[in-house]
Amino acid sequence: MAKKPFACGECGLILQDGVDQCPRNPSAQTTTDWQGYVIIIHPSRSEIAERLNIDQPGHYALKVNIR
Repeated sequence: MAKKPFACGECGLILQDGVDQCPRNPSAQTTTDWQGYVIIIHPSRSEIAERLNIDQPGHYALKVNIR
């Protein structure tokens, strides 16, 4: 079974394997407790990116649970 990657609690960015600190929000908490998955290619043309307040391309979690 593959290990679930970390996601940023601030922006929802799903981090690369072995990375546990968000490059966009270094002080934000990260966790493997997240749900949903969306890939944003063109944020300026994406209604989903607009609703999620995403302004950079990338892989994002839809819900991140920080305790």
